[in-house]
Amino acid sequence: MSIIWINLVLVYFFSFMSRFLGKPVTNAYGLAPPIIKPNKYMTFIVILIFVSISGLRKNIGDTFFYMLSYVRNEFTWEYIKTDKDIGFGILQMILKKFSDDPQVMVFTAALITNVLIVCVLYKYSRLFELSIYVYITSGLYIVSMNGIRQFLAGAIIFAATKYIFEGSWKKYFLVVLFASTFHLSALILIPIYFVIRRKAWTSATFLLLSLSILLVVGYNQISDAMFSALQDTQYGSYKDFKEGGANIIRVAVEAVPILIAYMGRDKLREIFPGSDYIVNMSILSLVFMVIATQNWIFARFTIYFGMYNLILISWIVKLFTRKYQKLIYYAIILCYFVYFFYEQVITLNIIYRSDYLNF
Repeated sequence: MSIIWINLVLVYFFSFMSRFLGKPVTNAYGLAPPIIKPNKYMTFIVILIFVSISGLRKNIGDTFFYMLSYVRNEFTWEYIKTDKDIGFGILQMILKKFSDDPQVMVFTAALITNVLIVCVLYKYSRLFELSIYVYITSGLYIVSMNGIRQFLAGAIIFAATKYIFEGSWKKYFLVVLFASTFHLSALILIPIYFVIRRKAWTSATFLLLSLSILLVVGYNQISDAMFSALQDTQYGSYKDFKEGGANIIRVAVEAVPILIAYMGRDKLREIFPGSDYIVNMSILSLVFMVIATQNWIFARFTIYFGMYNLILISWIVKLFTRKYQKLIYYAIILCYFVYFFYEQVITLNIIYRSDYLNF
């Protein structure tokens, strides 16, 4: 776990320096001026650290099984056609032409995933280092080392955030279709596009939240229908999964930034035009997390929505008066640190192993 703590300290420092050395810009990506464009050289170091630590691991989650599959399988066209996620199969086929070392596959996935995520945060975060910090302490960075294919798909779709702002649904759908070749569940983002491309906090928003609570209350009766809809995806086999649901603390972590965004919704729209789309994505993340309290597999869908929380949380600090902004900033740092320690050390006892990084 020491390498994860070192990672947290280093990326927070360099991302903070990136904003400290950044330049104010106006009218960037539809955001209200002034915002700070982070220093690209410091940002590159952040990416380098993220990719190195994630890409050089040999454990965490299902990494071992991905590496074993890479070694054992011959990724011929015949083999790839039998897999639902042909994009990931093609990627492995290409990589295996260069090396049989599974570390190459892990490193490549980490490279693509983290470059895309950091680049989006670089564009849209108000406090870049806060988004980077929460990326780790919310657990998303660790999750990216677990569900490799799905997080890769999620990062590809996250990179298409600008098409959501622009309303370019054709381009967005093309990206989603491409991402679905890495994980079929990504197709959920096609109908979701029409849900999030509207003003937040309308009656539809509260209907969605109420529906999630209803699903929790009547989960036993509704679950059969839900899993029938998922039977052709990677999640269909989890119908009879009996290991419980997501921790209620995770629900609270998802909910607090959204609650603050609701209380400051008018100011948020003023300082961040288009923020409604980010809020809507964050609300969907909360909805799936609420449902996941009954069966944890639904928490995997938050991979597609939870990354928007990283953008949202960097803006909610600015919803408070200048007098309280530092207090809120440090409160976020402290609370997420406590949550990170609780989840990754006490609950999951994450241990990082690598043949290249040993501390």
